[in-house]
Amino acid sequence: MLLLTERTSAGITVLTDERLRAEHGVLVAFSKRAGGFSTGDYAGLNLAAHVGDDAELVDANRTALLASLGIAHDRERLTTAHQVHGTAIGQVGEDEIGAGAFAEEGSRPSVRDADGLMTVASDVPLMLCFADCVPIILVATKPVVAVVVAHAGWRGALAGIAGAAARALAARAGCETADLVAYVGPHIGACHYEVAPELLSQFVHTFGTIAAAQGRLDLGAVVSESLNGVGVPISSQCSANVCTAERTDVFFSHRAEGPTGRHGALACILGDPR
Repeated sequence: MLLLTERTSAGITVLTDERLRAEHGVLVAFSKRAGGFSTGDYAGLNLAAHVGDDAELVDANRTALLASLGIAHDRERLTTAHQVHGTAIGQVGEDEIGAGAFAEEGSRPSVRDADGLMTVASDVPLMLCFADCVPIILVATKPVVAVVVAHAGWRGALAGIAGAAARALAARAGCETADLVAYVGPHIGACHYEVAPELLSQFVHTFGTIAAAQGRLDLGAVVSESLNGVGVPISSQCSANVCTAERTDVFFSHRAEGPTGRHGALACILGDPR
């Protein structure tokens, strides 16, 4: 059974699946905003380098997060993406490891124009940042262990990034999409996501009436249906079931707060402790 539970270390709390880590050596984590060094609009554990926060504080936050997860030794191997609300999944091999690890000017840039990152390499934390969009982590445990972290804004969700990421991961791991497990992190809920009627109509046309909840867009339902549609069953999906706009005390929300920080979704295939 998939289960996201809270884990707190050194003042930093994440949602994670401890069983996945123990049985398969894969770490998944959705960070909360508490802890960290950022102040003002970005107060807490802001992990994003592009929102106007001080780069040194962002780097300190990232270092603290990895340390709290027990993977401080992988700090320079952290890999991030320049997210563009598209559907591209960046393959992370030896040449890409460490791209975007640091926010400071002059550091190695993130993987360009990707809203998903995939790897089969150990000790490579993949991280994307969010403040309302839907974080998705997909894991294959056999025959090859592989992970994807994907970012589903409304454009990516409408284009089916969740299903596309699942297909790509299954192909890379040599398994069926039915063999994958999926974790859907905190995101804006239908309770707070009003969109233009024309846009909502596009989602309903593509995904059915599950896309609309009381006249609002339900991105979580769309992502779940996108995964289910390519063969990842509902029983293999685990959702955090929390609205970022409703819980700005716990998560960042661009729609509810305006300028703000970003929490993260992180996945890492664990190698030998160093």
